[in-house]
Amino acid sequence: MTKLIFENLKEFKTFEGKTLPAGEWIKVTQEMINDFAKATLDFQWIHVDVEKATQQSPFKKPVAHGFMSVSLLSKMLGDLVQINSVKMGVNYGLNKVRFPNAVLVDSKLRLNGKVAAIEDYLENGVKITWHCSVDIEGEDKPACVAEFISIMFE
Repeated sequence: MTKLIFENLKEFKTFEGKTLPAGEWIKVTQEMINDFAKATLDFQWIHVDVEKATQQSPFKKPVAHGFMSVSLLSKMLGDLVQINSVKMGVNYGLNKVRFPNAVLVDSKLRLNGKVAAIEDYLENGVKITWHCSVDIEGEDKPACVAEFISIMFE
C-alpha cells in the first residue's frame, strides 16, 4: 500500500478528482463484531451468536453489521492519506450508502476510493467528498459503497 502524504491542504487540493491507492486488507474477526455490537447495542443473533448463525443463517457464519463497514471508512482513509498540516478532522456525513454484500466473519476488507470533491470550509478547512467502495477479498460485490464527507482543519 502506498500512503499519500501531503504537506498541507493546498497541496492536497491538487489531488481532487483522483483515485486513491488500494488500501491494506483488514480482517473482520468475531471479536471486532462483538465489540461493535456492544458499542451500538445491536446484538442481533446473526452477528453475535456463532452457534445459531452457523446452524440457522443462510450464510452459515456470523455476519458483521452493515454499519461496521461504514465505521471503518475513517480508519481506512487515514491509512491512505496523511496531510501534515491538519490539526483536526471530523466526519460530516454520508450520502448514497448501500450494503450490496454481507461481510462474513474472518472476511478481509479494503478500501478503494476517490477524492471526488474538495471545497473550502470556513477559514482554515476543507470539506472533502470521498467516493468509497469497501471491497471484500474474493467477492465481486463490495460490502459497502458510500459517498463519505469529512472536514479537515489546519
